Amino acid sequence: MVVPAAVDNGVTGIAGRPAVVLLHGVGGGKAQWTSQLEQLAHAGWRAIAWDMPGYGNSAAPDDFTFAALAASLEALLDRHALARAVLVGHSMGGMVALEACAHFPQRIAGLVLACTSARFGSSDGAWQRDFIAERVAPLDAGRGMAGLAAEQVPKMMTRTASHAARSAASAVMSDVPEESYRRALDCLMTFDRRELLPLIDTPTLVLAAAADVQAPPAVMEKMAARIHGAEYVVLPDCAHLANFERPDLFGNALCDFLARRCA
Repeated sequence: MVVPAAVDNGVTGIAGRPAVVLLHGVGGGKAQWTSQLEQLAHAGWRAIAWDMPGYGNSAAPDDFTFAALAASLEALLDRHALARAVLVGHSMGGMVALEACAHFPQRIAGLVLACTSARFGSSDGAWQRDFIAERVAPLDAGRGMAGLAAEQVPKMMTRTASHAARSAASAVMSDVPEESYRRALDCLMTFDRRELLPLIDTPTLVLAAAADVQAPPAVMEKMAARIHGAEYVVLPDCAHLANFERPDLFGNALCDFLARRCA
């Protein structure tokens, strides 16, 4: 089992408050959370952003499954002496957060599920096949992760996204090891935790982006409706990479939820 690398925002936190653990998506890394780590520090929350196993400074896992990723996440909590934590998962990171709910719910003080879903794709498998084929095409053509990022990042932001936001997201995606990216895509194909949703009893925020076509708001709203007491918020003027494109809106929604439901 891999004990993943992570970056800590250096805040001691307020007594009694859980720490916040930030989980990135398939094309991400801990560097995608720079703005949110700063926002959380300003609000007095200790926050930790991980490199998923196989990403960044984390060793590649022998077993790239959601169960193994959840075990690595629990090992991260142990390493940082966190009895409980609020999990903030973006895209695939949200799926890891849901998987963690299935394995160690007693250690989860809150959930923020951002631009994600409880199942990857559609029942007939057509959406999954198209998704995977589109993602691996640049890699199979020898253009590498930089070529993939150049093609995919614009599709995951709105036309009004700033150059700085696009550049930052592209840099993070370009740094993902190609082998890890391919293994993560294969792992995604296995995910289905819909049956877990009605069993979740921790404070939950389901955070959608208005222009997201990867995790459409309508799909996320249905997911939120199946989680008892979940809050559902749609961020305007952004798409799938909402935390890059509108870090102000993303951070405000996150900090508001934490202050009201997790403090």
